[in-house]
Amino acid sequence: MSEQPVASRLRHQLPLLGWLVVVWILLWGTWSWANVLSGLTVALVVMLVLPLPSVVGGTRVRPLPLVLFVGHFLVDLVVSGAQVAWRALGPGGVQQGAIVRVQLRVDSDLLLTVVAETLSLVPGSLVLDLDREARLISVHLLHVADLADVAAQKADVLATEERIVRAFGTADDIAALGAEQPSARTTR
Repeated sequence: MSEQPVASRLRHQLPLLGWLVVVWILLWGTWSWANVLSGLTVALVVMLVLPLPSVVGGTRVRPLPLVLFVGHFLVDLVVSGAQVAWRALGPGGVQQGAIVRVQLRVDSDLLLTVVAETLSLVPGSLVLDLDREARLISVHLLHVADLADVAAQKADVLATEERIVRAFGTADDIAALGAEQPSARTTR
């Protein structure tokens, strides 16, 4: 493993340093130079004693796909929230749920994490397991009507992955989306 230049490591650690200082100030509840300096000291100690592995790996932010991803995510939140509320309060209740496994195409730790977190944030679905080596994600679905609904929800998982990869992925990640047909990559 090659050692990164100090300037490169510092440049990638500055956002973390800034975030830790902001959290420190929020914990104290007041802004003062003493809190900023003590927060900077604590943040530096934390970063030196508990270093995080670097996740810098060529991710890019593409504005238009990002807007599409965020817009679709917000619609999912509203629609799924309404569906879960109807299931909880409506006359039929939850009839049957399912646990599905979907083969993802992306191979980036960061993108896999974003996919898992996005799926878990949407009401009615929860990521139970993510097998990193196999890129296999297991998702609990609160309500499914039939096998066609299960297939549609698996396709939704792959569509979410695609939107995330197009918004944040590298050119190689985007190329991997078209490498295999999504229907051939889903598993039960």
